[in-house]
Amino acid sequence: MTPVHRSRARVGLAAASLALLVACGGGGGGGSSAGSGGSSSADAHNFSVDSPNVVAMMIGNGPSGVQGAFNIPYTSVTVCLPNSTTCATIANLLVDTGSSGLRLIKSQIPAALACSNGAGLCPIADPNPSNAGNTIGECLPFADGYAWGAVSTAGVKIGGESAASVPIQIIDDSQPPSPAVPDSCAVGTDLNSVSAFDANGVLGVGLFVQDCGADCASGNDPPDVYYTCPSSGQCTPTTLPISDQVSNPVASFSVDNNGVILQLPAIAATGAATANGYLVFGIGTQSNNALQGATTLTTNPEGEFSASFDGNDSLSAFIDSGSNALFFPDSTLPICQDAMQFYCPGSSSSLSATSLSAMNQGVSGATSNVSFQAANLDYLAANDGSNFALNDVTGSSATVIGSSTSYFDWGLPFFYGRTVFIGIESDTAGPYFAY
Repeated sequence: MTPVHRSRARVGLAAASLALLVACGGGGGGGSSAGSGGSSSADAHNFSVDSPNVVAMMIGNGPSGVQGAFNIPYTSVTVCLPNSTTCATIANLLVDTGSSGLRLIKSQIPAALACSNGAGLCPIADPNPSNAGNTIGECLPFADGYAWGAVSTAGVKIGGESAASVPIQIIDDSQPPSPAVPDSCAVGTDLNSVSAFDANGVLGVGLFVQDCGADCASGNDPPDVYYTCPSSGQCTPTTLPISDQVSNPVASFSVDNNGVILQLPAIAATGAATANGYLVFGIGTQSNNALQGATTLTTNPEGEFSASFDGNDSLSAFIDSGSNALFFPDSTLPICQDAMQFYCPGSSSSLSATSLSAMNQGVSGATSNVSFQAANLDYLAANDGSNFALNDVTGSSATVIGSSTSYFDWGLPFFYGRTVFIGIESDTAGPYFAY
């Protein structure tokens, strides 16, 4: 079990391609608890993979050949050549509510989808709409590194939902990548491998339709996210129309395209070997995906609400299944000796957890008090190192968001025992979280 963290891709304001933010009415003041398994009025949902808008999601040890990290939610996606029936299923993709877009590790793309030279999904890279002789590459910054590779186009099928043609990213794990990683991209840890993500790719089902949006489409100093790549020579930053950017595949489904639901069972304080849950498509579009009175926290254009914790009333907060712990600033909790991004309060020889709480507040004013536990990760790992589902794991937000200590990252432990809604931005609703 590898104690690593994952966190959302952040492209600043560019992450929000929101034209209009409309407050979605949410319930107020509902209390719930994270870590030991939360509860809310939304937990009455009883999902089944027999429903076309529901697929299985599992916490486990991930792809073969990697050490395995705890609290990584996996699912399978069927990928097709665009507008084609030539398809293959790729398992062990990380389900990430903190990013938008499907990203596949190049070496894990099945042979059925490979080009004649065996190099990957056909076509390898989309042409630059401004320069047809070049292709488009992407450098997506995650909080703990970057992912580099070509922008391509694929059909996507998940359960009974499908989209015929969606821009995706092929994360290039070739040694060395071709084209080469631009210097302006290589900031932080190189995440271009199965072992870096502990997954064969990332299914980003976050709040936004595109992974960058208007900022990357503008000629006014766009962020270094999209690159134009000649057949030889270096890739250089470029703008890219919104329609060509890597996008949340859920938003391209013909139905059930306004959000997703993640549901995981409550687990014991000492964790569990595995945990089986559900990824559900659509919110209020079918009889099985109604909000049912869940507390709704609308977000700002960056996908954040506010949290009050330990006397700090101005924390920017978000709910991120791609982070494997709850990350927040706390100067009183001791740091683990062997995994320094995590907190290790209490004893490493017995189960003793520190009880904490935070108040979440959406942009529209709805509030929710969340109680949670911070256990000693050294004890949890030593007690049973084969447990990949751990619910009381916490860490320092400074290790996740660079030098910043002003964030509260409700990572995967928040999801245990809860039904969590992710409302995708639109002209009439979202973005919002609800639970």
